[in-house]
Amino acid sequence: MSVSRLQKLKGHILPENKSTAMAGSPGPLTTHVLNTASGIPASNMALSLSRQVPSTNDWTLITTGTTNDDGRCPGLITKELFTPGVYRLRFDTAQYWASMGDTSFYPYVEIVFTINDPGLKYHVPLLLSRFSYSTYRGS
Repeated sequence: MSVSRLQKLKGHILPENKSTAMAGSPGPLTTHVLNTASGIPASNMALSLSRQVPSTNDWTLITTGTTNDDGRCPGLITKELFTPGVYRLRFDTAQYWASMGDTSFYPYVEIVFTINDPGLKYHVPLLLSRFSYSTYRGS
């Protein structure tokens, strides 16, 4: 195995640019975007997290971010702000594919989910190709 390949593997196992949110205990909500067409993490993808206002069904933006080299976006929400409700993760897939010199059938992906017990940890991965995507509740 070449030194370059080992360096890449090391970066996925022990990322050098871990944020403090990721280095300590992770937040109550995490995501991980994987480009399944190429078998790599989807880095530099813009995303946002919003919470639905129950009385109006409008959305309140909580945060925006960009996935890191490992396809993760640490620090989405603090334990204090994580309350029961309906949340939406929105991923800018068109911009991501354009940065790769390609197009996508889906200009964005929105994953809407309900949090009943904010004391638990929730992981919402996105598996992505140009013409399909899937998600699930991870651990």
